[in-house]
Amino acid sequence: MNQALLVSNAILWVVVVVLTFVVVALVRQVGVLHERVAPAGALMLGGGPTVGEAVPVVAVEDLHGTNREIGRPSSSGRSTLLFFLSPSCPICKELLPAVRSIAQRERAWLDVILASDGPRADHETFVRTHQLGDLPYALSTTLGITYQVSKLPHAVLLDGAGILRGKGLVNSREHLESLFEAQERGVKSLQDYVSRAGLAGERMRA
Repeated sequence: MNQALLVSNAILWVVVVVLTFVVVALVRQVGVLHERVAPAGALMLGGGPTVGEAVPVVAVEDLHGTNREIGRPSSSGRSTLLFFLSPSCPICKELLPAVRSIAQRERAWLDVILASDGPRADHETFVRTHQLGDLPYALSTTLGITYQVSKLPHAVLLDGAGILRGKGLVNSREHLESLFEAQERGVKSLQDYVSRAGLAGERMRA
C-alpha cells in the first residue's frame, strides 16, 4: 500500500515537472509572437497632405458658431486631432467614447475637433443624440477635400506648428492612439516604424 502511494506521488511529480516545462515553453513562444506581430496602426490612404509637411489653412465655422482656422500654427503650441465622421457611420458612433476619452485625457495639449459635411440639421440632431455639445463640430466640405477623406472614420493629427503628424483610417481606439505614438517616435506611422525596425534587425543579423 505504502509502495503504491509512493509510486503514484512520484508519477504526479513527474507530471508536474513536465507541465512546468511545457508552460515555460508556451510563455516563450507567446513572447516571440508578441514581438513578431506588428502593432495596430491607422491605415494611411493615398492623397492629401504629406506627413511631416505643413498643411493648408482651412477656415471653418463649427456648430456653435465659432470661426476656426484649422492648420494655422497655434501660439500656445497646442496640437489638433481632427476626427472625420458621419451620422450614418456605425463605426464612427462606436468610436465616440474613445474620442471623448482622448479629448478629456489629453486636454492639456490637444484640441479635438469633430468634422463632417452635409445638412446642418442632421448633424445638430446627431450632436444632441450623442451628447457631443462639449466638442467643436465643424461642417466643411473643403476640410474633407483638403485631407482627401474618402472613407470613415478618418483621423488627422496636427502639431502646434501646423505640421501634419499622422493621418489615416481608424477603426478602433488602438488606431487613434497609434497617431500619438507615431508622433512621439518621429515616424509617419507605426507601420513605418515597424518596417524600419525590421530592416534594422535584418542588418544586425547579417
